[in-house]
Amino acid sequence: MSPIVKKKKVHYSLPTRYWLFILTLVCVLFMILSFTTDILSGPLNLIGNYTLIPFQKGLNNVSTGILNVTDNFRNMESVIAENEELKAEVDRLTIDNARLQQDQYELTHLRELMELDSEYDDLDTVGARVISRDAGNWYSSFVIDKGSNDGISVDCNVIAGSGLVGRVTDVGPDFAKVVSIISDTSNTSGMILSTGDTLIVSGSLKLMDSNLISFGQLVDKDNKVGPGDKIVTSNISDKYLEGIFIGYVNTIATDSNNLTKSGTLIPAADFKHLEEVLVIKKTKKKASFE
Repeated sequence: MSPIVKKKKVHYSLPTRYWLFILTLVCVLFMILSFTTDILSGPLNLIGNYTLIPFQKGLNNVSTGILNVTDNFRNMESVIAENEELKAEVDRLTIDNARLQQDQYELTHLRELMELDSEYDDLDTVGARVISRDAGNWYSSFVIDKGSNDGISVDCNVIAGSGLVGRVTDVGPDFAKVVSIISDTSNTSGMILSTGDTLIVSGSLKLMDSNLISFGQLVDKDNKVGPGDKIVTSNISDKYLEGIFIGYVNTIATDSNNLTKSGTLIPAADFKHLEEVLVIKKTKKKASFE
């Protein structure tokens, strides 16, 4: 038997360019008929209702969406620009507020100095600003912006707030170094204002963490001294003028020798926030010769 030979089916297809030509002719024919006769108006309208109108609606929705997106972008740009302006305005107001607070702070300090100056109006004083200090939270020693050109000399007493701060230990033409009474090396002769009993005020930076200064060697036989009594510099001090306010008695106790008392006092000056001070030009040495 001879093998069965399968015949291949021949597929005929028009080239793409012919299909394009045929579709173009059909479109032209429909256009001519639609403009010259009403034959296809019904079918064409029907086709348009199902094809063109939804297509137009889709185009309208797309265009509307694009317009909405564009408007949203414009609104967003406007909001961003407005937000930047508001931020700039807030920054400006913050800076102005900080300046006003600083001015108020300085004004308060200047008023305190003026009030303090009026308390010692019989003494020649000069105001000075603190320009540097030693490391740490407390002003145990610091430098001011006035010196010998302003009549300041070594051992000039320095006051601030409501009372004594310390004394000048070094001086230049336009600066001076001040060691305060809270320094660990400081010992100041004081006196209980109400009784006249003398004592020694000793600096201690550790004790200053509690905003206190220690005192000792107080002789109080009649037990008249108690918390709240004022302590001022005494007449026997060799570095400080007499009668400068130091602080208030905070605690007091009898020493182990049963002869003297010691305790702590609350300083009149704020040794953590010194910015402006008053320097008394007259020293104790000069006052002793007058």
